[in-house]
This record gives sequence, C-alpha cells and structure tokens, in this order.
Amino acid sequence: MQVARVLMVAPVRDIDIAVAWYERLLGRPADTRPMPSLADWHLTAGGWLQVFEDPEHAGSTLLNLEVPELDRALAELAERGLAAGPVLTGGVRTRFAALEDPDGNRVTLLENPVA
Repeated sequence: MQVARVLMVAPVRDIDIAVAWYERLLGRPADTRPMPSLADWHLTAGGWLQVFEDPEHAGSTLLNLEVPELDRALAELAERGLAAGPVLTGGVRTRFAALEDPDGNRVTLLENPVA
C-alpha cells in the first residue's frame, strides 16, 4: 500500500471557536475552508490537519506535531496567548510538551532529536 498523504482530523463542537484557536496555534489562517464545518491546514507536503465540526466526537483526538526547536515553538505560542504543559522527556532524545484545544483535543509538540 502506498500512502500519498497523512491527514489528522480534530473533531470539535464549534468550528468558529476551533478555527480561531488553531489559527493561534499555527500562526496563520486555514489554507482552505471547503465547507462551513471544515478547515484545512496543509502543514507539510504530505501532512494535513483538518478541524471538523462533530460535537459527538469532540475532544477525542491526540495530535502530534514534530517541531525543529521545541523551546522556540513554545515561546511563539506564549506570544499568541497559548501555554503548553511542562516540557517532558521521552527516551533519550525526545522532548515534548502538550496543550489542549477548547474541546480537549490534545496537541503535543515533539522535538526529536533534541537540538
């Protein structure tokens, strides 16, 4: 099986509240809004994030985003009014910190290998 794209989907209760939060998280507006209940961010050539209004499943997602420099990413988030939890280590080379969107979907920022 060949995979062309990886798509993460975060179900949310209110699309407008969620889009505003993810715009702060990612530092930019959505790349597309193909329908009123959906927003897409094209994060890499093969990795997309979708925020989709689905109140029944809101808050049930874990999103992992690898960043080149965790401390820099956390400082950028703080400038935008978002605070992650403590920086933790996993294994020998990985550092990570997590925060939650307004619905409780967990977004974990990972740095691996540690810069």
